[in-house]
Amino acid sequence: MRESRADTFVAVVVALLLHALIFAALLFGLRWARPVPAGAGEPVSAQLVDANALGATTLRALAEPRPPKPEPKPATPPPQPLPAPVPEDAQLPRQSQPQQQLPQPDMREQERVDRNAVSPETAPKEQEEKHRQAQVDLTNLEKQQKEAEQKRRLAQMEQQRLQQIADIQKQRAALQKDINLRQQKLQQLADARSRNAAEAAAQADVAASAPPGERGTDAGLLAKYRAALQAAIVQNWRRPDNVSLGQRCKIVIRQLPGGEVVDAQVDPSCPYDEAGRRSVEAAVLKAQPLPYAGFETVFNRTLILNFDAQDR
Repeated sequence: MRESRADTFVAVVVALLLHALIFAALLFGLRWARPVPAGAGEPVSAQLVDANALGATTLRALAEPRPPKPEPKPATPPPQPLPAPVPEDAQLPRQSQPQQQLPQPDMREQERVDRNAVSPETAPKEQEEKHRQAQVDLTNLEKQQKEAEQKRRLAQMEQQRLQQIADIQKQRAALQKDINLRQQKLQQLADARSRNAAEAAAQADVAASAPPGERGTDAGLLAKYRAALQAAIVQNWRRPDNVSLGQRCKIVIRQLPGGEVVDAQVDPSCPYDEAGRRSVEAAVLKAQPLPYAGFETVFNRTLILNFDAQDR
């Protein structure tokens, strides 16, 4: 069938009307999407057309797909007035000094943090490991605390033991000092008794060995004679450190008239040690001739003298 010129005209009109409908639908959608300010454009008029009245060419043209048209750009809104500045937005005065620069971050510390970061895959395992390590640390801490407490108790016990030993030593020293004082007093008493006994024995010996007719020897002269002998020996004797002052030693002296000493020996009862005994014997020999002039009436060839330890 051959189309006439009237059919072509109708098809063109129908196409124009279809495009007008599409354009009207787009405008209506834009208006629905955002309000259009009053006076932005003129109203659009449209006319409905029956599709059965359209020709075949027009229908085929309408059925063909057409490329989508670009959506129109939204209208640019008019510029709005700037809001009044608030105190927070007020312009700050310029700084008199430049702001101090922030220190550069420590990249090594950042690397350590990144390295220690927990990944989702290994999070359960790492949490379990951290829990186990925390238990180990807690066990070690409790062990260290127990060891420190044990050391403190041992140190306290050792200190108490040392204090007890020191107290015992002090008690022993005090007891030993008391014993020494008692022994010294006993020794002094014994020396006094020995001295008295020796003097009595010496006087008896002198009286027994006196020449006939001199039984009535003057006791005062005899005492002076013994004092002179004591002084002569002390002048030639140096007291050893281990011989106490006033400690007596019996000496047996054999002499000739005039005071020459033949022999001098200490009695076995002498409390001096071996060095002290030898020193006394040497002093007697060094002191000769012993006093004689004025003491002829009390002179005796064998003389027993109780030597008294004294300093010069």
